[in-house]
Amino acid sequence: MTTIKNTNKSSIILATEALEEGNLVSFPTETVYGLGGDATNNLAIAKIFETKNRPEFNPLIIHFASFDQIEENCEINDDIKKLNDLFWPGPMTIILKKKKESKISDLASANLDTIGVRIPNNITALKLIKSFGKPIAAPSANTSSSLSPTEANHVYEYFENDKNLSIILDGGSTQIGLESTIINLDNDKIEILRHGGVSAEELKEKFPQKIINIEQKANEIIIAPGMLSKHYSPAVPLRINAKKAEKNELLIGFGPNYNAPNLSFEGSLVEAASNLFSFLAKYQKKHSKIAIAPIPNKGIGRAINDRIKRATSKN
Repeated sequence: MTTIKNTNKSSIILATEALEEGNLVSFPTETVYGLGGDATNNLAIAKIFETKNRPEFNPLIIHFASFDQIEENCEINDDIKKLNDLFWPGPMTIILKKKKESKISDLASANLDTIGVRIPNNITALKLIKSFGKPIAAPSANTSSSLSPTEANHVYEYFENDKNLSIILDGGSTQIGLESTIINLDNDKIEILRHGGVSAEELKEKFPQKIINIEQKANEIIIAPGMLSKHYSPAVPLRINAKKAEKNELLIGFGPNYNAPNLSFEGSLVEAASNLFSFLAKYQKKHSKIAIAPIPNKGIGRAINDRIKRATSKN
């Protein structure tokens, strides 16, 4: 049976033992809660896919405790080292070429020669990875295409009777509330595969290379999570860029011109990002339709709009 455990030394030990046995553990990161399994264990990875009901062509992000641990498994160059110095630990995932000697499961990488890697900026996550001693594969702890969890009880609601998940480490509400930004380096260019906790503006400011935003095309190989056209969806219809509610519809506002519920009365995109998934999780239980007010498409607002767009997709 799945249980929520307060994060402490004993619960970290229990979670480590569960991972060593090939079972799954949910833990907080600064972005969302992850559904973690031993990244080197094919059976554990298969349990992640089974639990999430996730398409097996959709690769998983691998979480590491240190850059040295990443170097053991991936090919590194000066650009990667610079990105590490600037953004790790933090909400950025980089697609890297996997070394031949790496023991990362081929199932976790969808049988590609690349893997998405990051170092989370969360004490609980880092303690767990260090205690386990190996990288942890951890997509968001939700059923595939559903809302990403930002609290331990969100994870419990998805998986309370799941046979593969025994422990949810409760680290409180996540700080950012949106998944990591995913980037791919192509020669002298940085391709943003998914907008997230690190904005395009931050990358442009800190990194001199040209930033390219790309979109998933039909039949294109999916090399990173979050590239499916339908993803992060609530259980009820969702409408975007709404300035007023329609019949039987709840309007979630943004900014001082809207009443409650409001992602941020002050118009803070950071606050809105942290509230997005938790608001949708809360209000989908009480309303048959939801609308969201316009969100400025800048900074982390791009990530918010990306999630809303995917949530409204009918594909």
